Amino acid sequence: MTAGRRYSTNYATTLILASADCLVTGSVIPGKAGTVAVLQYALLIAAPYTLTSDALLLAVAAQRKNTPPDKLAELEHAMFSRPQACLRASPLVKNYGWGLHHDAKGRIALVGSETARFQELVADPATTKVAGMRSRRA
Repeated sequence: MTAGRRYSTNYATTLILASADCLVTGSVIPGKAGTVAVLQYALLIAAPYTLTSDALLLAVAAQRKNTPPDKLAELEHAMFSRPQACLRASPLVKNYGWGLHHDAKGRIALVGSETARFQELVADPATTKVAGMRSRRA
């Protein structure tokens, strides 16, 4: 049996901007327990520049599905054997106004869209900027 293709959601040296149709100005901490937004926020705020996009998506899926550690490899294979929505579709950028910065190694940190750090990244020509996905059609 062949391993097959592995799809990845990782970016490098990239800033995902809050979605153009995000209803909040600035960044807002998500509050509804157990949601994807809260789980992503908790993981990223606790350990900036530690997880890649793939690792974050896997960790959140594992938590939501109560996946035991010995089944994590199976979940990872199932998730990344087909294309996944990247973090441009994260509720953090679509609904809560956060920017997601991926460093040169693909590790992620939350960046408040109202912060000086966010403005530095936006102004940095070496950082690729991509828009978060819209929640509604234009």
